[in-house]
Amino acid sequence: MYLTMFFSSVGFSIVIMSIWPYLQKIDKTADESFLGWIIASYSIGQMIASPFFGAWSNYRPRREPLVISIAISVAANCLYSYVHLPASHNKYYMLAARGLVGFGAGNVAVVRSYIAGATSLTERTSAMANTSACQAVGFILGPVFQTLFTLIGEKGITWKAIHLQVNMYTAPVLFGALLGIVNIVLIFAVFREHRVDDLGRPQSSINCESEENDELGQDNQGTIDHVAVVSTNILFFVILFVFAVFETIATPLTMDMYSWTRKKAVFVNGIILGAIGIESVIVFLAVKFLSRRTGERAILYGGLVIILVGFFILLPWGKQLPNIQWEDVKNNSIPRTTFSESLALFWTLQTQFPSNNTVETTGCPFIQSWCLYTPVIHLGQYITTDILIGLGYPACSVMSYTLYSKILGPKPQGIYMGWLTACGSAARILGPVFVSQLYTHLGPRWAFSLICGIVVLSLLLLEAVYKRLVAFSVRRERLQE
Repeated sequence: MYLTMFFSSVGFSIVIMSIWPYLQKIDKTADESFLGWIIASYSIGQMIASPFFGAWSNYRPRREPLVISIAISVAANCLYSYVHLPASHNKYYMLAARGLVGFGAGNVAVVRSYIAGATSLTERTSAMANTSACQAVGFILGPVFQTLFTLIGEKGITWKAIHLQVNMYTAPVLFGALLGIVNIVLIFAVFREHRVDDLGRPQSSINCESEENDELGQDNQGTIDHVAVVSTNILFFVILFVFAVFETIATPLTMDMYSWTRKKAVFVNGIILGAIGIESVIVFLAVKFLSRRTGERAILYGGLVIILVGFFILLPWGKQLPNIQWEDVKNNSIPRTTFSESLALFWTLQTQFPSNNTVETTGCPFIQSWCLYTPVIHLGQYITTDILIGLGYPACSVMSYTLYSKILGPKPQGIYMGWLTACGSAARILGPVFVSQLYTHLGPRWAFSLICGIVVLSLLLLEAVYKRLVAFSVRRERLQE
C-alpha cells in the first residue's frame, strides 16, 4: 500500500515539468491560464473518485477498486501519449487525460482506509506518517524521472505501426503506465486483506466494525477537539497549496526570466527538484529525531517560517528587465500602448526579431504586459528559494499528518483522514489555477506577495491554536484535571 501511494504521487508529478512546453508544442492556442486547469484536473478527478472508490471498498474486496483505479490511470497515461495526433483541440485531450489519471488516483481513499483498518491504535500514527512520507516523496521525486527522459529529446523515435511517438514528453507517461502494470501484478501476487481491532486482534469480518469499536468511537467523538481538527485541515491545505504553486510555476518562470528553451527548462528544473528530493529525504529522517526534543508543533511552525522566507526572497527587485519574446508582436498580439510606445516597440521588433522562424523563440512573452516593467528574478534568488522550500515543505507535511493522528486519538480515523485528503486535493486544484491566472495577468510580484500573505495568515492561525494541537490523551488528562 505504501508503494501504491508512492506510484500514485509519481503519476502526478512525473510530467509536471514538461506539461507546459509539450502543451505549447501541440496546441499554440494554449496559454498559462489553461496550464493551470490541466494541472488542477488531476486533483479534480481525484476528489470525485475518492468517495466512489472508498465506498466500493466498504462492500467489496479492496483488490477490486485498487485494480480498476490503477487500470484507469494506465489507460489515461496511454491517452496522454497520443494527444499530439488530433488535428485540433489537442489541449482538451490533454486535459481529459490528466483528469482520468487523477480519477485513477482516487484509490488513495482505499489505501488510507485499509491502513486504518489493518493497524492497531498504537501502530496507526506511525503508519499514517509513513503513508504521508511516501506520498510526499513521490510528489518530489517524480520530476527526477522526467529529467532522465529529457535525454531522449523532443523528436525521439516514432513507432509508425501504432503512431506512437516516444520522446521527452511521452516517455514519462509511458513509464508511469509501466509502473501501474507492475502495481497491478503486485496487488494480485502480494496483497492480502487484513483487519484488526483497536488492540491489534484479528477481525473475522473485513467489512464491518464490531459493536465494541462503534461504542468506543461514539464515546470518543464528543471529546475530540474539533477546533484543532479544523485548524490542522486548514494548515495542511496551505502547505499543499504552496507546494502546488511552486511546482506549477517553476517551468514558465524560468523560461520567462532566463530565456531558457523548453528542453533546458524541463531538464534544469528536473535536476533542481531531484536535488530537493534528496534534501527532503534527509529532512524526513531528521524530523523524526528532532521532534522528540522540540515537538511536532515547533517543527511545523519552523517549516512555515522557512517557506515564508523562501517566497519572500523570490520577489523581484532591481532594474534589470527580462528579455522580451517578440513573437507575440509578430502575430499582432499587441497590448494597448501609446502611439510613441508602439513606434518604439516596432522599431525594436525590426532590429531584434530573428529572421529564422524555425528557431524556438525564448524570453518573456510580450503579450504579458508585466514583462515590460517587472525586474528579472535572479537565478540566485530562484535557487535559494528551491533550497528553502525543500526544507520547509517536507517538515510541514509530515508534522501535520502526525499531529492530526495524535489529535484524533483512539477513534477510527478513516473519515477524518478523508477530510484531510480532500483538503490536499482542493489545494492542488486551486494552487495551479490561482498562480497561473495571477502570474499571467499580474506577474510574479503580485503572485509571490499574495503567497507570502497566505503563509503569514497560516502562521497567525497556528499561533492562535498552538496550545490546542496536542495528543488526544494529553487533552483528556487536562479536562479531567
